[in-house]
Amino acid sequence: MQANSAMNLPEKQLNIFAPKKAEKLPVLIFIHGGSWNSGRKEIYNFMGNRLARRGVVTVIIDYPLAPEYQLPEMEKATLLSVKWVQENIANYGGDPAEIYISGHSAGGHLAALSVVKDDSWKEIGVDNPLKGAILNDPAGLDWYWFLTERKEKYDAEDNYDAFTDSPVVWKEFSPIYFLDGKEIPMLLMEGEKTYPGIRLTVDRFRKEAEANNTDLTYSFYKKKKHIPMITQFFWTWSKGYKDVLGFIEKR
Repeated sequence: MQANSAMNLPEKQLNIFAPKKAEKLPVLIFIHGGSWNSGRKEIYNFMGNRLARRGVVTVIIDYPLAPEYQLPEMEKATLLSVKWVQENIANYGGDPAEIYISGHSAGGHLAALSVVKDDSWKEIGVDNPLKGAILNDPAGLDWYWFLTERKEKYDAEDNYDAFTDSPVVWKEFSPIYFLDGKEIPMLLMEGEKTYPGIRLTVDRFRKEAEANNTDLTYSFYKKKKHIPMITQFFWTWSKGYKDVLGFIEKR
């Protein structure tokens, strides 16, 4: 299905997976990773099919990629996709009052932005409709700090195509600086052997969330690397499915 675009955004598609005869089921919107400059929704159809079999209407979205587009456009496209889902998902058996958002890596970053930045929702004239967020090994949670303090050690300038070379933009699109304790509940999943930039910024995000009394559940994946944090969803018995479905069931 198509999500209406705005502000010169390219038209993007949504893939929807729902059980037969679905009615008022919880909805999960998933955002793919790929360092903000690669990836496509079709790669994750397996996840949509498996979650639908577990009673969750799943929507896999695309978003405009760097270097042609940067974070403002990616964030806007994400929010417009959520808006479309809220307005239309009842036609596919989903409950518009039970929408969750999730993403892996760069997608986890975009999901986090949708949780913490109320002003971005106001710009499109919508109250945040999300009930919870699931951040799977998310990148970019404090990219202002990372691009400022760690760029030489970890070749952080590779991310300039999405984040630009402006420290003002880095901070505006680092979710950590918007935590105030009023956020919707979040589940943060981290692999023990993930990339250093993710490990360092996840740690900073968790500490800031705790300081603000943010409703954040943390799940640690022993010995898991970054890519296996998402490929584990090929197997429905994985810890990933247990965490995701358990989080949704508790809301």
